[in-house]
Amino acid sequence: MELKKPKIVATIEARMTSSRLPGKVLKEVLGKPMLYYLVERLRIVPSIDEIVLATTINKTDDILIDFAKGEKISYFRGSEEDVMSRVLGAAESAHADIIVEITADCPIIDPVVIDQTIQLYLHNPCDYASNVIVRSYPIGMDTQVFSFETLKKSFGMTEDKLDREHVTRHIRQNPDLFKHVHLVSSYMDYWPELAVTLDEVSDYELIKKIIEYYYNKNPYFSCADIVELIKIEETWLEINRNVKRKGLN
Repeated sequence: MELKKPKIVATIEARMTSSRLPGKVLKEVLGKPMLYYLVERLRIVPSIDEIVLATTINKTDDILIDFAKGEKISYFRGSEEDVMSRVLGAAESAHADIIVEITADCPIIDPVVIDQTIQLYLHNPCDYASNVIVRSYPIGMDTQVFSFETLKKSFGMTEDKLDREHVTRHIRQNPDLFKHVHLVSSYMDYWPELAVTLDEVSDYELIKKIIEYYYNKNPYFSCADIVELIKIEETWLEINRNVKRKGLN
């Protein structure tokens, strides 16, 4: 009997009320919102079967639903604070077997890195695969992969506010309960101190420069391309050097 292929769903956590840079996910570069670039990159990941925008029930996020409809991707609305329940609901709405958790803070994430993390998960006995616990890639390439059942199990085991806010915190902090595997970069992608994530205005300025440099040549520029460019354009490092990163917690 042929085994049913698991359905792999990418969830994008996004909201308009970011405390540090409100509306950041729709800030534009070359006439397109940041969220557009992320969705385009997720579309070309061969392993992903569906993309779901996981946003909140806030009125301010109605505009994100309009974006999802315009891009013809699925969407789900849930709690702003309990992000764990929101991602679980988004995955359930799409009948996901496997969740690829992505945040809207990562608009220039590398599609190949996402696929490698998925393949690592699929081909190893584990509950959780990621490139975020063992840091080697730049911040902004963050990919986490786990099954719907694993997240559901974790959800049932914790009511801690921080666990519920940071979707995989309980999974990450309990490797005795959930087996982890880690994706580590090659030397071409290696730069764990580099941040190409969208937290503050200065991050937007750096990401804008990177997109403007590469987009017309190659819209799907890689993590290695970004590392190579920043090594050449050393002064760009100063743009967002002073941003304090919250981390995964």
